[in-house]
Amino acid sequence: MGVSISTPVFEGPIDLLLHLVTSHEVDVLDVALAPVVDAFVAAMNEGRDAYSLDVLSEFLLVAAILLELKSQRLLPGPDDVDPEDELIGWAERDLLLSRLLECRAYAAVADTLVAMTEAASRSLPRQAGLDDGFVVHAPDLLAGVTPDKLARAFLRATEERAVERIDLSHVTVDTLSVSEAVEELAAELPRRPNITFAELTDHLGTRLEVIVRFLALLELCKLGRINLGQGRTFGQLQIDWIEGGGDLVGVGVGAIVLDEYNG
Repeated sequence: MGVSISTPVFEGPIDLLLHLVTSHEVDVLDVALAPVVDAFVAAMNEGRDAYSLDVLSEFLLVAAILLELKSQRLLPGPDDVDPEDELIGWAERDLLLSRLLECRAYAAVADTLVAMTEAASRSLPRQAGLDDGFVVHAPDLLAGVTPDKLARAFLRATEERAVERIDLSHVTVDTLSVSEAVEELAAELPRRPNITFAELTDHLGTRLEVIVRFLALLELCKLGRINLGQGRTFGQLQIDWIEGGGDLVGVGVGAIVLDEYNG
């Protein structure tokens, strides 16, 4: 709070004074309340618009609490008790209140059960059973079951089932050899020394053939027979044939079996 007071035993904000009194660091009997009120009124007169309604309400609350505490100390009576002792009965009071609420809940449940019992007492059960024409007999679940039928059923349930085989006869597997593609490119590229990969594979019909051609080009590049270049990112792959490059004998690539259905 912005209001400060000055007394013989305390000088500072009034809310701090209340804290010191309630924590027994300052005796409330030593605090004169008249100077406290005078200081607040003087502060209000000096700056009338400086304090809001919340500040005024807080000061009145603090002043009322201090006044009540001092009145209890100045006017002792037969019911005078220590402030800390006054809080002892609050726990018992809360316990009694909770038990009272529980009793009210149980009483409400009892009233509901009584009402349900009274409503049920007006209902009469059927004394007679079903007519003879409506008598239902449970079926005989073992009717017609013989030991031989039971044995045959057991054998059918425990016999081995044939493993289902998937027919793959309709799947076409192309066997493509990288070594053969290397020989084909070695014969074709000298006639087309400067060519792009797109031009080299534009006549191919499947993706597998394109992949095999690319692997063959990598083998030729490794042997030093071609140069591979790309002018820009994602640009065309340029293939340049090198005359008098490495020998193609002993190319260490075998046949690669590629399944076009595996992509």
